[in-house]
Amino acid sequence: MSAVTESTLDPVREALFRYVLRLGDTSLVLGQRLAEWVGHSPALEADLGLANLSLDLVGQARLLLTYAGEVEGKGRDEDALAFFRDAPAFVNLTLAEQPNGDFGRTIVRQFLLDAWQLEVYEGLLGSSDTRLASVAAKAIKETRYHFRFSSGWLVRLGDGTEESHRRVQEALNELWRFTTELFAADDVEVALVAAGVAPALAALQPRWLARVDEVLKEATLVRPAAVAYQWHGKRGVHTEHLGHMLAEMQHLQRTYPGAQW
Repeated sequence: MSAVTESTLDPVREALFRYVLRLGDTSLVLGQRLAEWVGHSPALEADLGLANLSLDLVGQARLLLTYAGEVEGKGRDEDALAFFRDAPAFVNLTLAEQPNGDFGRTIVRQFLLDAWQLEVYEGLLGSSDTRLASVAAKAIKETRYHFRFSSGWLVRLGDGTEESHRRVQEALNELWRFTTELFAADDVEVALVAAGVAPALAALQPRWLARVDEVLKEATLVRPAAVAYQWHGKRGVHTEHLGHMLAEMQHLQRTYPGAQW
């Protein structure tokens, strides 16, 4: 049993809880990262765009975390799961928790995750779990916009000035190692694929790579070679960055638990 939670759920229900929690945590953490840009973006267009993406992701997280709490059956709602778990209990993808860095680095991180979420939500449209399928149907409309936003900016920066090209290529080189986790299946995914709930990650990876490569070519960027990967955020093993981010995100709720505004 990982550090995520002790559970008495049956194996398939436990797998569903963890899977939905992974999706919700990834959207929540990524949304929080984007929110850090509000008022600090290089242009008003970018500021509004990132704020809208952040709101969409937090909205997706609310739907997913609410469902995760219902599956768990311990009375934890979306707020309890978002604000009253410590870092080892979060199961977001490690890529989502990486610091913003400069604008180009944020765009690279967003682009890689947008392309991944697009494939996952498309796969979930046919899920035997009607609740997940309905969340995916809503989320995919937003995610298509997210992908257009991040890929558009990646092309502008990659095929822009010498300086912008260098920065996004360096960011891509640095962040690429975290993409291994996006398609690293474990017992959770295996159980849900067998039950018809989740799409097989192995089937999503070629389509994700094709989508990514098409944009990288237009942006005149080079896809980095695969490298060894040591982090497993969706198993509760995180970089040091998540704890710092959660301390800020959870401060108000933990200082005034149960406060009504």
